[in-house]
Amino acid sequence: MSGPVRSLSQGFAILRIIAAGGRMTLSDIARQADLSPSSTLALLRTLQAEGALERGEGDKRYSLAPGWHELAVLGDGEGQRIRARAADLLPRFAAQHDVTTGLWQVQPGQRLQLVMIGESGSATRIAMTVGQRQPVGMGATGRALCALEGLDRTALERRFRPLRWQRPLPFEHWLAQVEQARHSGFGVDDGFGHAGICSLGTPIPAAPPRFHLSASLFAGTRGDEAITALGHALCHLARQIGGAA
Repeated sequence: MSGPVRSLSQGFAILRIIAAGGRMTLSDIARQADLSPSSTLALLRTLQAEGALERGEGDKRYSLAPGWHELAVLGDGEGQRIRARAADLLPRFAAQHDVTTGLWQVQPGQRLQLVMIGESGSATRIAMTVGQRQPVGMGATGRALCALEGLDRTALERRFRPLRWQRPLPFEHWLAQVEQARHSGFGVDDGFGHAGICSLGTPIPAAPPRFHLSASLFAGTRGDEAITALGHALCHLARQIGGAA
């Protein structure tokens, strides 16, 4: 008996990758599929010719064609709707506020994975990579997630212990930042997770809250009031993407 057709399996793998990541470049898809760029391009062209994918004229990114978002085999319906709204709203927010935006999804093993990026178009901007992962306690999104979960001190200590920072951060300071995120609705990481980068993060309202947003900018480029205003704007964007605004 013959086995599975490898190219067909690879095609479905690519469809699932794009379903999870939204609008993606050839290089991002090839990396996540663990294929060469030439093999990936051949599969993408075939899927596009069959009507499963669309390719943007301006940015050359691939996305699922209408009708393919609803296929249960490619992902859950709510997640698809969130990703579809994020694909439209993230780039607009990034351009309006001159930041790099990210859509993160909670993964098994207490990790957050970046599944979509919105870039401002500025010549100098924060570079992020779809597929990158971080522990759930790291970054601004990690603080917001810890705040949302309402963990007690012992559980927060367990989550904090394995984290590694580029700038020293005592547990009590991190704990205070988690508490601040609980009150404000968004977390802030000012150069602790990544030196020279200030990031803000907030959950997207859903049940359960599996998606989170981030906005990243160069540290020291905005004052406290501007950071707070950006955080509130990010929370509003999260409600829009979650369908609550």
